[in-house]
Amino acid sequence: MTSAVETDRKPASEGGPAPAHTAGAEQACPIAPVLDIVFSRWTTPILWTLNEFGRQRFVELHRNIGTITAKVLTQRLRQLERDGLVVRTYYPEVPPRVEYEISELGRSLAPIFAQLSEWSLGHLPLVEEARQAFDAAEDQAAAGRRA
Repeated sequence: MTSAVETDRKPASEGGPAPAHTAGAEQACPIAPVLDIVFSRWTTPILWTLNEFGRQRFVELHRNIGTITAKVLTQRLRQLERDGLVVRTYYPEVPPRVEYEISELGRSLAPIFAQLSEWSLGHLPLVEEARQAFDAAEDQAAAGRRA
């Protein structure tokens, strides 16, 4: 049976992750599978929020992340639980309570996120400058073609 989470991922032929057993161009880059897991849409904000604020109930997590829909948050949490990056704890109370927290495996990504944050502080202004220079050159070239 295929879950909603599994159908949410694109097949490799459409730019999604390749199966682990597949050899080919995607396997030439050893970090590609990691990028597929960690940097898929909404995964990073979920992991960052759980790492920053600790264990949370669904409503708290949803509120702390912001613009994500409840359906997508549910799908992402299931996938992150399947990948071992998030732990879901169910408490059989009345009413039932469910909490989510980042796992030790998920927490091991913290240094990577810290490095990316540091890189962004020092380099995103340079990226923006490069984009502006590129766009200005493109605009100038387009103006030259029209003249």
